[in-house]
Amino acid sequence: MWPEDNKYKQMAYTINRTDGTAITTITDGTVDNTTSVQLFGKSFSGFGEGLNENLVKLLENSASTSAPSAPLKGELWFDTSTAQLKVYDGTSFKPSSGAKSQNSAPTTPSAGDLWHDSDNDQLYVHTGSAFQLVGPVYTAGQTLSGWKIETLASAGGNKVVSSMYAGNTRVAILSKEDFTPSVTQTGFAALKAGFTLNSTLGAVFDGTSTQASQILVSGTSNTSSTVIAGGNFLRSDVADTTSGALTIDADAGLIVGGAQELTVTVSSNDVTIAQTSEDKDLKFTVNDNGTTKTPLQLTGADGGVDITGDLTIVGNLNVSGAYNYTSSNIVEHSDTFLKVNAGGSEADAGLIVETGDTDDARMFYDVSENFWSAGHGQSYSQVIRLADAVVDGNASKEKVLKTTAAGLVTVTNVNLAAVGSAITSTSSVSVPTTGQVVTFVNRFKQVATTDPSDSDGVDGDFYFVREA
Repeated sequence: MWPEDNKYKQMAYTINRTDGTAITTITDGTVDNTTSVQLFGKSFSGFGEGLNENLVKLLENSASTSAPSAPLKGELWFDTSTAQLKVYDGTSFKPSSGAKSQNSAPTTPSAGDLWHDSDNDQLYVHTGSAFQLVGPVYTAGQTLSGWKIETLASAGGNKVVSSMYAGNTRVAILSKEDFTPSVTQTGFAALKAGFTLNSTLGAVFDGTSTQASQILVSGTSNTSSTVIAGGNFLRSDVADTTSGALTIDADAGLIVGGAQELTVTVSSNDVTIAQTSEDKDLKFTVNDNGTTKTPLQLTGADGGVDITGDLTIVGNLNVSGAYNYTSSNIVEHSDTFLKVNAGGSEADAGLIVETGDTDDARMFYDVSENFWSAGHGQSYSQVIRLADAVVDGNASKEKVLKTTAAGLVTVTNVNLAAVGSAITSTSSVSVPTTGQVVTFVNRFKQVATTDPSDSDGVDGDFYFVREA
């Protein structure tokens, strides 16, 4: 071979990537399938068909249901099964970009893929694991529902608010300040700082609230056993009425009065009703035919109990202190007996009458002697009963006498201290006095043997004459 024939000697092709790294080396007369397109060596026969097919593949981005078998990083492939253009990232084919608009979620999506739900008119983005709704939050069939940022004109300038819609109806408006829209807003004549409900809907908050600054008390009709109208709650700022029982389930109980004068408390199941103001009274009043009366008063100044009016006691009245009756009226008892010292140990008991001096008068039962005594000035003697009297004063000395059925009395001796005048009547039953007896005895003169003369006595004298 001549030297000038060196230009015809064989020489292999080295095919490089864009970054300069080699993909493959192709010897003369051969075709290489290292990539998804055919690479031809020098003097390869029939390269024209393969070259044209390569061009077609590039035009259609290897459109097929199957990915190219030997892709290069950055290579494009149109996946005909999903109608997506995908790019090879060195590991797998990923959708290139853009959004799919269809009625069902795309299959084999990648993170960042967008999908427009054509049925509900909503946009989704794929997070890498699932499609996440971007918006709107409502479907086309639901119409406008949820929050919408709006600008409302007012005399004080435009106000940015958040309106809440449900089924294309504005239910509430959230505002940062009070204002009145200059353009009529149905159901919102004026807006408050905070949450204002649509007045035309009768909209309400329904659920559990931990705090409320106001409560509407115009209504009293409960919507259920658990939803109570505001008018059924007791108010603390005005006088109010309840038709149900009021229970205070705490021992601290009830406190009444501007200075908390009246308290009702419980301790160890004992109930205490207290008037806490110093030296003030606890009064119980009644309406007596239009007149207010106080039948019972607990007096703070002395700790006493004042009762005005009749007192009826069903049961026993036990008094441990003194019983004082200050009225001048006579005390009346309808009982046939008045019992004293009941239930106590035996002790002298009876009736004491206060007198003007220091010594009172008493009538009492002397338990040591077992008889009634009476007297005053601390000098008392037995009260005699008929049963205590005797008819025989000789046999039962120092006893009170009484006559027998025949009218007789027996005594040992009788002393008559009175003088008395002579008894001249034969029908007199009077007992002669000592003076009468002496006068009568003195009329008996001495014994003589001669008749007395006129000078020896007076009329009525007895003169004894004996025989000489």
